[in-house]
Amino acid sequence: MIITITTTASHNHHSKKNIRAVARRKPCKTLVFYFHDIIYNGKNSHNATSAIVGAPAWGNRINLASQSHFGDVVVFDDPITLNNNLHSTPVGRAQGFYLYDKKEIFTAWLGFSFVFNSTKHKGSINFAGADPLMNKTRDISVIGGTGDFFMSRGIATLMTDAFEGEVYFRLRVDIKLYECWY
Repeated sequence: MIITITTTASHNHHSKKNIRAVARRKPCKTLVFYFHDIIYNGKNSHNATSAIVGAPAWGNRINLASQSHFGDVVVFDDPITLNNNLHSTPVGRAQGFYLYDKKEIFTAWLGFSFVFNSTKHKGSINFAGADPLMNKTRDISVIGGTGDFFMSRGIATLMTDAFEGEVYFRLRVDIKLYECWY
């Protein structure tokens, strides 16, 4: 019994020490991109980059369901740029989905990849996490990648940079990678 307690206390001490060391570590790579989402609204099929693919029984697949959009599932294939201009040259695509997961608060859960097609970056970065949309900034996890971003881990800070009703929004994505295999 004494050995177990000593081992546990020793393990907890080392775990806390490691957590502090990780918190002080600097990112091995930082990146900033802009993610442009043009939501299909029933009239813009030629330039829409996202669409509702699932909705609750009371909703529809053209307009978001309610004030909180609870139950809507949206799939997207959005351009990624290096600046906030939608018409600048894309460096890749943000591809994935988000679903509105709370009735009383405007929030979503995201799962997506940045798939790069530029000469500067090759490969992809994968993201997942909760997105409390009413917060000015939100952090989601970088959970992996391919190519230049093979097995990357880190944090992406999202900030809604522009919003035009239920047709367009732009996110600034500040990425800090803490595990880089390059």
